[in-house]
Amino acid sequence: MNFIGKGIPKIDGISIATGKPVYTEDLVMANALVVKILRSPHAFAKITSIDTAQAENLPGVACILTHRDVPKIRFTLAGQSYPEPSPYDRYILDEMVRYVGDEVAIIAAVDEKTAVKAMHLIKVEYEVFEPVLDFEKAEGHPSVVHPEDDLHCNFDIGLNKDKNIASSKYVEIGDVEEELKKCDVVVEETYYTQAQAHAMMETYRAFSYLDHSGRLVVVSSTQIPFHVRRQLARALQIPASRIRVVKPRIGGGFGGKQTGAVEVFAAIVTLKTGQPAKIIYDRKETFTCTTSRHAMRLKVRLGADLDGTIRALDIQGLSDTGAYGEHAPTVFSVVGEKTLPLYNKTKAVRFLGNAVYTNKMPAGALRGYGATQGTFALECTVNKLAQKLGMDPAEIRLKNLIRQGETSLPYQGKLLGSSTLDKCIETGKNLIGWQEKYPSQEVGSNKVRAVGMAVTMQGSGIAGIDTASAEIRLHDEGNYTLLIGSTDMGTGSDTILAQMAAEVLETSLENIIVNAADTDVSPYDPGSYASSTTYVTGMAVVRAAEDLKKQILEHGAKFLEISPAEVEFDGKTLQTLDGNKAIGLRELAPLLVLGTGKQQLVGTATYGSDVSPPPFIAGFAEVEVDKETGKVDLLDYVAVVDCGTVINSNLARIQVEGGIVQGIGMALYEDVRYDQKGNLLTNSFMQYKIPCRKDIGTVRVAFEESFEPTGPFGAKSIGEVVINTPAPAIAHAVFNAVGVQVTTLPITPEKVFMGMGMEKAK
Repeated sequence: MNFIGKGIPKIDGISIATGKPVYTEDLVMANALVVKILRSPHAFAKITSIDTAQAENLPGVACILTHRDVPKIRFTLAGQSYPEPSPYDRYILDEMVRYVGDEVAIIAAVDEKTAVKAMHLIKVEYEVFEPVLDFEKAEGHPSVVHPEDDLHCNFDIGLNKDKNIASSKYVEIGDVEEELKKCDVVVEETYYTQAQAHAMMETYRAFSYLDHSGRLVVVSSTQIPFHVRRQLARALQIPASRIRVVKPRIGGGFGGKQTGAVEVFAAIVTLKTGQPAKIIYDRKETFTCTTSRHAMRLKVRLGADLDGTIRALDIQGLSDTGAYGEHAPTVFSVVGEKTLPLYNKTKAVRFLGNAVYTNKMPAGALRGYGATQGTFALECTVNKLAQKLGMDPAEIRLKNLIRQGETSLPYQGKLLGSSTLDKCIETGKNLIGWQEKYPSQEVGSNKVRAVGMAVTMQGSGIAGIDTASAEIRLHDEGNYTLLIGSTDMGTGSDTILAQMAAEVLETSLENIIVNAADTDVSPYDPGSYASSTTYVTGMAVVRAAEDLKKQILEHGAKFLEISPAEVEFDGKTLQTLDGNKAIGLRELAPLLVLGTGKQQLVGTATYGSDVSPPPFIAGFAEVEVDKETGKVDLLDYVAVVDCGTVINSNLARIQVEGGIVQGIGMALYEDVRYDQKGNLLTNSFMQYKIPCRKDIGTVRVAFEESFEPTGPFGAKSIGEVVINTPAPAIAHAVFNAVGVQVTTLPITPEKVFMGMGMEKAK
């Protein structure tokens, strides 16, 4: 192949490195109004009065909007395909405020200074309620976070708002309790995973204006332009045909921009005033007023035979969705969906629990999307089982994991199309030096080194729901435009999709123009989330390119006056099989659009899959623990990945490295924390610690390719799965070093030190 599997540089790499791409703020009109939000100082309260008179009389103020001035229609900001499974539980502005930072009023002025001054002139009185801040006490709490009667769901997600339950899940295959009774060994543990911030470089931002025909145009740093259009249409009560959403370059998202955090505020100002408007969140607003990862409590019970065969798996969960239920049912479901199938010698599996409302910042989508939390709990328990049985953790996994061509209880007879997870484990063991280093080695000065491991799976798109379309046009110059609706967040997806098109059309990357994510121009795409771009959008691109290539052959045959079966195309020239006749593509292309009855050739395709083939990773960590302080240093991390066919080796490696660093942050450093009144304490990078280059040691990546028959060129996803293994692998290494099992993330020196003290006291 000419392009597939090659480490081709990103098509926009040099321009990004030299600061040339245009981001949302770069496109803002000079006369745009500045939008600011007045926010609630209380975690839970009702607005009893709001006086905006002084603020409205301030010179330069264009408009001030309160809950009295916005449509009274519930909607969700979750970027999901219709009918969204997330509850419709918010207004643009509500008289009820449900967390510190919830929106109270929208202010638009000619400049930021005036907008901020006006914001301080608004007088608000509140009736303050007791907030629900502990998610373990939310169910049945005297305070009901959502007492309203018009909260709506598109279908049954187990919502019980009067008990603060946003959604419920119960899946059981086989009889878990009976199987656990039959097991020789049962291990159980309860784990807590913390909320985690996205910490992307570019904060949330959007601007809006009315075009020459009076249509609303919203330019936004978003992962989900088509979903944003639908959100705006519902929230603003205007037809979607009157809205255009444009996505320029994005400075990172990691799932945060799968939520429509800011677009509606700029848009309603434009509709009210007729003027362009921009809203740009600062870092504090990004930390406190958007979304984070769902914090969870997960209790795992694992039953096995004495030979290490896992027979029963039970996971009971509780998820903190915060003040609103964006992504609450789906994130929680993924906890079970991406753990229960992994070990397939089971006779019974179960996953159950609730996602509950609290008076904290909403939770939402974040890379890993529930699989991260589930993997930590499951893999720590598998390591605990191995320790109890005196078995090598790698061997117990090789004994139990699902393999290519096999099924598992949750798959209900469907066979796994591709997997090299067993090879990933073997390769990872060799790279980390497992045989020599497991479990630990004393290195002097009260320090000990140890290794740990974990495996994981994810998915590739959302089976049976999300579909993507692609369009490729042949121009009269003989070059192509690839039109897609997916969003490149810096991942290089535009490059990968261009590689696929170039491979099929046998042309160069320079010959393909990529045009992405404008709802007026692009074919429909759900957006970049659920690890769907390479797999779902990629297959649409491949089929669109194949469609166009077929048309080129057919029309070339007409010009050569022979049948298409007698023509071959090498990307540049169409010629007969005997070589007697030929016509170049650059000669043919203009002829196709000239004269009566001619047409520009356009290849189109739409693709959705009834399966979501999982990528796999085996992760191995080596740590050094100071027994005097509990400090954990990560020395080495090895990740061996099965993402099917690797489309671009450089970009795939970067994706893995970046995800591992985020996973290391969750394992050791990052923690979204609140005070007793619901104020977010970690609202800047001074308080919220993400790992820097010195914190992550060596990160090494290897690939064990499989071939996924339903994927483009055999590819699966890679974007999300990469974040899942660091936390359990590092926790395992810490246990092997000092005998302390940290079950509540992050793994801080204090927890390790106190754990060592408790071990000594036993």
